[in-house]
Amino acid sequence: MSRTRASARAAGTRFETMIARYLAEHVDDRIERRTKAGNRDRGDISGLRHGPARVVVECKDVTRMNLAGWVTETDTERSNDDAAVGIVIHKRRGTQDPGDQYVTMTVRDLVSLLTGTRP
Repeated sequence: MSRTRASARAAGTRFETMIARYLAEHVDDRIERRTKAGNRDRGDISGLRHGPARVVVECKDVTRMNLAGWVTETDTERSNDDAAVGIVIHKRRGTQDPGDQYVTMTVRDLVSLLTGTRP
């Protein structure tokens, strides 16, 4: 079965909602799925923080990985949101458990997350 644009969009929405609910349950109940903002997009999930630093989350449920493109997109969204950190949460095939999905970020984002200072 091939994906249509509508089915891909629906899958993305379901994935974003699943991740937002998981993070809200296990991290902070103020975390929620964010509405789209066009070219000033600020990520898919809002309300995630580490200390005083805001974290932008971009969710991907796609059949082909494009880590470089996703990280670039997330960095733009991090900048749009004036956040300290941007991470990509992407679908791990073979599991629907939100806790088993993958997280990708740059080492710069990892340092910022751990220290509170963006190098």
